[in-house]
Amino acid sequence: MKWSMFVVVLLLTACSGKKDKVYTVDELVSDEALLTNIIGECRNNPGELRNTANCRNAEAADGKRRLERMRKSFEG
Repeated sequence: MKWSMFVVVLLLTACSGKKDKVYTVDELVSDEALLTNIIGECRNNPGELRNTANCRNAEAADGKRRLERMRKSFEG
């Protein structure tokens, strides 16, 4: 009986809610569409999402992309 309860709890835990993938800064820098999507979601709901890993990484990736564009523009 104990094992069957354990299995049921384990299965329910495994099936409950899918975690969102956390993207790295480098992944977001290389995928502009994904970056734009995540930044849009984060800025749409900053109260809940501001401190999530994806929002922090997206802001960092956005800053990194901006710096890269500035460097390229100064290089000529």
